[in-house]
Amino acid sequence: MRIPLSWLREYVDLPATETGRDVQAKLVSAGLEVETVEQLGAGLKGPLVVGQVLTIEELEGFKKPIRFCTVDVGDKNGTGEPQEIVCGARNFAVGDKVVVVLPGAELPGGFAISARKTYGKTSHGMICSSDELGMGDDGTHGIIVLPPEHEVGTDAIELLELIDEVLDIAVTANRGDCLSMRGVAREAAIAYGLPLRDPALLDVPTPNADGYPVRVTDRLGCDRFTARTVNGLQPEARSPIWLQRRLQKVGMRPISLAVDIANYVMMELGQPLHTYDRSLVQGAIGVRRAEQGEALTTLDGVKRKLDAEDLVITDERGLIGLAGVMGGANTEIADHEEGAGTTDVVVEAAHFDAVSIARTARRHKLPSEASKRFERGVDPQAASAAAQRAVDLLVLLAGGTAGAGVTEVVAPSGPHTITIPADHPDKVAGVAYGRETVVRRLQEVGCDVYGQDALTVTVPSWRPDLADPNDLAEEVIRLEGYENLPSTLPKPPAGRGLTARQRLHRRVGRALAGAGYVEALNYPFIGEGVFDQLGLEADDARRTVVKLINPLSDEEPALRTTLLPGLLTALRRNDGRGSHDLALFETGLVFRPTGEETAPVRLPVDRRPTDEEIAGLDAALPAQPRHAAVVLAGAREQAGWWGKGRPADWADAIEAARTLAREAHVELTVRAAQHEPWHPGRCAALYVGEQLVGHAGELHPRVVKALSLPERTCAMELDLDALEQAGTGLVEAPRISTFPVATQDVALVVDKTVPAGEVERVLREGAGELLESLRLFDVYENAEQLGADKKSLAYALRFRAADRTLKVDEASAARDAAVALAAERTGAVLRGA
Repeated sequence: MRIPLSWLREYVDLPATETGRDVQAKLVSAGLEVETVEQLGAGLKGPLVVGQVLTIEELEGFKKPIRFCTVDVGDKNGTGEPQEIVCGARNFAVGDKVVVVLPGAELPGGFAISARKTYGKTSHGMICSSDELGMGDDGTHGIIVLPPEHEVGTDAIELLELIDEVLDIAVTANRGDCLSMRGVAREAAIAYGLPLRDPALLDVPTPNADGYPVRVTDRLGCDRFTARTVNGLQPEARSPIWLQRRLQKVGMRPISLAVDIANYVMMELGQPLHTYDRSLVQGAIGVRRAEQGEALTTLDGVKRKLDAEDLVITDERGLIGLAGVMGGANTEIADHEEGAGTTDVVVEAAHFDAVSIARTARRHKLPSEASKRFERGVDPQAASAAAQRAVDLLVLLAGGTAGAGVTEVVAPSGPHTITIPADHPDKVAGVAYGRETVVRRLQEVGCDVYGQDALTVTVPSWRPDLADPNDLAEEVIRLEGYENLPSTLPKPPAGRGLTARQRLHRRVGRALAGAGYVEALNYPFIGEGVFDQLGLEADDARRTVVKLINPLSDEEPALRTTLLPGLLTALRRNDGRGSHDLALFETGLVFRPTGEETAPVRLPVDRRPTDEEIAGLDAALPAQPRHAAVVLAGAREQAGWWGKGRPADWADAIEAARTLAREAHVELTVRAAQHEPWHPGRCAALYVGEQLVGHAGELHPRVVKALSLPERTCAMELDLDALEQAGTGLVEAPRISTFPVATQDVALVVDKTVPAGEVERVLREGAGELLESLRLFDVYENAEQLGADKKSLAYALRFRAADRTLKVDEASAARDAAVALAAERTGAVLRGA
């Protein structure tokens, strides 16, 4: 909500020295979020005056129309002679009053004005448009043409109110009252301790039987409807400059007098209004729910198919408006054109159900200034005052006559009353405010307060957000100042902290970051078409998804079952923007429905759900294991003066999985596998014991092509929860032996189909307890020396005893035992034997 400081001063006598920044500080202290203070007219210097166009000469021979004008600016140019100005605009004529900036002036943005030669003429100044003066959109996109009553030579800076400060307030969903000058003025008055001149305190005539007929059939959707009529409007009447400027300052575009008045009153009082051309409304105005499939063309020219929950405005012909959202095009106020225009209007000021309006606006994707206010809460008692204010302005500015009839359709309702202990705000804040302070602050908000130890509080009609004692306590605390609350550090009980799952999650993130990976956080939404791009089989469990009722994007309506689509999309985006050497990781939940989920129960809101109710809700949720995944492309090691670089390959993806396993304190077993979307010959299954926890390797070329990924892209994904469950949880410190190590190397020739990991596992088993570590340091293939289907695997074995120095015979015996078991299990042959 944009609040011009000059307008705010009409309702609160702020000190003359107070600037927009000062008011911002006060309102922020009172709990309003004032985002910015805009300085209108910053850098603007005169002379800027009203001028009258005397002559216009069309200059020819140029690519665009150019006019050479003489303009009477009185004696403001120092000579009294007409000012010669070159201008390219076409929306003014001889005799029009315009805004002229003279040489020596400066426009916003540091644009200095001087006499200069252009298009073969010398231009002594400029005829201004609203954009050039920083006024905002006036709908003309051309020169400002002023009403003829303004005298030549008048200071246009003051006339157009170009110097001002505007506060931009981010209004929260519960403070609909602050979407108006009235609401913010009330907050300013409280903050400064000054009286408020409430613009809603008007003399309103009592309802009578002569008013325009109104029938409300849905009293829950519309509990108040006020209708007033104004006759004999002058169709040619224009909005005065002060009205247009105020609308522009709050961010609205002037349209026509009747519409501008409705918008002005909405901004002033917070009550949305709608004006109908009375000649286009046939019979009584009605309020009802739409029939399923009914259609209405709204003011934006769009024909909309309505839902049975939509609240609509009707006459005897049918629909004429979408209640609380937007009017219908068939009763739109007509602009004055060639003697035609609206002369009689019906003013509607109604109060609609907030939830109904919010759902309608979202259903039709039609947010409006009116719907924004209704869904946050509008003062129902302000409807009659807003209608009266609109009638008064129409009579004053358009020469109309107020109709004698006043229609008020009101559903019976009483004020909202809350009982609160007088010391409740003290207990909530931990500050002893005292009863007098609590009562005073609640009365400042507009509440009626009675009682001593137990207070009976009647909430004002403009604060529907005050619903329970805690809301009232919040009002007292914010007005006393959040900054005055004592700061007390909580004392956590001993023995608590992060869970084992949380600690593992953090260790995994740190380990991958330390290994050179960059974390990428993606939305947990996917489209089912990505499964085809990944090459998943039709019966793959990852194709079974949970679909959202209201997705952010229709292209991604489901919750992810794997982390890879999001990571691969991020990799492709970064590669397309010039970052070709990539290593990304993500940890997060995936959603795996089992088909055994039960229907969710609706939990109560007036009490804490029971353990059984919470368990029933949990049973309705799909399994949500936490996964970790990495993707790699480009160079893993950069080339430089130190030597050649190395591209990322499947081994790096597997090593990332080993890194995670070490953080979980489990041993990972790697086995050859075939699993989409990986390359069938470069895919590893990752096991902890006999439990499959994930896969790693190089992606299939078809997947790389389908997703437009870099060649030889690699990936890994595993189940972090499974790793955690497999871990012991306790880390045993290694025993450090003081005795020397004995190293033995062995090279084994095996079939190419035998995984190196399997050979390593057998060697560990055969070497026994003396084996400290085992490392594969060479893989050699040579058809002439080894055979076409053979490979040589060279391992370094380190032996050490905890209580003695090993003899050569002991180390050799352990090595021979390992080789023998490898020969038995894998068919390995000692190379060179």
